[in-house]
Amino acid sequence: MNTDPIADFLTRIRNASRAGHTVVEAPASKIKIEIARILMDQGYIASYKHDAEGPQGVVKVALKYDKATKTPVIRGIDRVSTPGLRKYFSKVNMPRVKYGLGIAIVTTSKGLMTDKEARQKNVGGEVICYVY
Repeated sequence: MNTDPIADFLTRIRNASRAGHTVVEAPASKIKIEIARILMDQGYIASYKHDAEGPQGVVKVALKYDKATKTPVIRGIDRVSTPGLRKYFSKVNMPRVKYGLGIAIVTTSKGLMTDKEARQKNVGGEVICYVY
């Protein structure tokens, strides 16, 4: 039994990128698929695919590496809000990651989005993770 499946998903991505793997798999859920979509839109991963094998399915994430130095594009991915301690931020106090060079993935009343999109749409919410 996993008490925090989002943290498990982020840890799988972090460990796979540090180990130099090209693809990482995790059990699927709607929020994990949305996190993968945001990571792909922001250029942190190459692609993702949802395979509906079995009752839950699997999310396959293709990691992205710098071609010249062969270092992972994701330098760090940190869980912020946990099941034991939720972190909510208003539109005014929305955090900036690495002085605007990284992103914060935020769940809002208008869906999952980055911190920059949340500021543009004038909404606050729960910060799920930081990616830089």
